[in-house]
Amino acid sequence: MTGAGTNHTIPSLMGGPAIILVRPQLAVNIGMCARAMANFGLSDLRLVNPREGWPRTGALRKGAYAAAAGAVHLLEQARLFASLEEAVADLNGTFATTARERGQLKPVLAADTAMAEAASRFSSGERLGILFGPERTGLANEEVALADKIVSFPVNPAYASLNLAQAVLLVGYEWMKAAHGAAPPFQPAERSPAAPREMILSFFDYLEGELARVGFFRPLAKRPVMQNNLRNMFHRMNMSEQDVSSFRGMIVRLVEGPRADRPKKKSQPPSDDKG
Repeated sequence: MTGAGTNHTIPSLMGGPAIILVRPQLAVNIGMCARAMANFGLSDLRLVNPREGWPRTGALRKGAYAAAAGAVHLLEQARLFASLEEAVADLNGTFATTARERGQLKPVLAADTAMAEAASRFSSGERLGILFGPERTGLANEEVALADKIVSFPVNPAYASLNLAQAVLLVGYEWMKAAHGAAPPFQPAERSPAAPREMILSFFDYLEGELARVGFFRPLAKRPVMQNNLRNMFHRMNMSEQDVSSFRGMIVRLVEGPRADRPKKKSQPPSDDKG
């Protein structure tokens, strides 16, 4: 299954720090992490002793692949390790994610600060990894000890436990902003040019004339104030030429009523003239 935002006609972003899932418990969460990685251009997925093994067949595989929602290439390329030490052996630095203070005197960074550092180091050729612990307990102290720095999130202190894929998503989002920029992926289409004053004043004259004709301005002594209020309402819209044309067209139809259907052209009967 792929989502509405999937576009296979353009190149996909790849690279970034390795996402290292340490003892993940559920195959479906591994699939959801792959989806989060694909959202933000991360492509190095490493698994350390997943509880259910690495499911490449059966129901577990089906669940993981369905949760990946089109990011199955990351599941196919995922590397399996017997220990965290093996998973980080080729890296120049690692960040450990945790919601709890561990008393290890390591620098504790917010995700945006950590990923800004990661993007800078990555562009210099360093290889980095981000550690995520199992869903129920998080990383063990011994696993956090293998990291250079800690990444944590500003969450409700009374409910700081994040879903595994949500944690990957938050880090991936900050990586995307740091490495590729924070601009939205698209902008609204250009509006038609701003309406010139002459066009707007002509519209006001027409609108106010029709409103006066049907007795809208009552009492008459308040007409100047009511006209000013109407004009200010439209001015606040910063109307384009298309806006003014549309408003005027709507009022014309209300004033004149429905358009009469154009009579259909009658087809000419075949001629009987054989001469």
